[in-house]
Amino acid sequence: MDHPGIDTAEQAAGMLAAAGMPRMPARVMMALVGSPDAGYSAAELADRLGVSPAAVSGAVRYLQSLRMIQRLSRPGERIARYDLMDDGWHSMITANAPMYAKLAESIDAIAELNGDAPLSVARAHRVADFLRYLAERMPQLVVEWEASRRE
Repeated sequence: MDHPGIDTAEQAAGMLAAAGMPRMPARVMMALVGSPDAGYSAAELADRLGVSPAAVSGAVRYLQSLRMIQRLSRPGERIARYDLMDDGWHSMITANAPMYAKLAESIDAIAELNGDAPLSVARAHRVADFLRYLAERMPQLVVEWEASRRE
């Protein structure tokens, strides 16, 4: 079946996959960017993407675990429908901020154990500093972005 915008969605999914997201969840997520207000059922997603319902099911579970998509419930309807979470992107990004701070601590500790390699130690501390910066700035960027949307 011919779907408008599928080439653009596939290109965007390819970019997400290149950045590290598994390919099928990336494809499902980009298909949901162009979903109708009622969302898509798993069968509709499978048809749109030309894949099996089982492939869509695994991708949906993965995206739900990241809090990127939601299951929509409609009274009287038994078929599950899915759509993007309104705040999925920034929730996912800010949820990682504490991990970046802990990773920075670990990198600093590892670097200190390698005192006989000053260039490696300096490089490790730069990486740790960058991760601390991300941990601090990511949540602030979301707050700033939300404030700019209200203006």
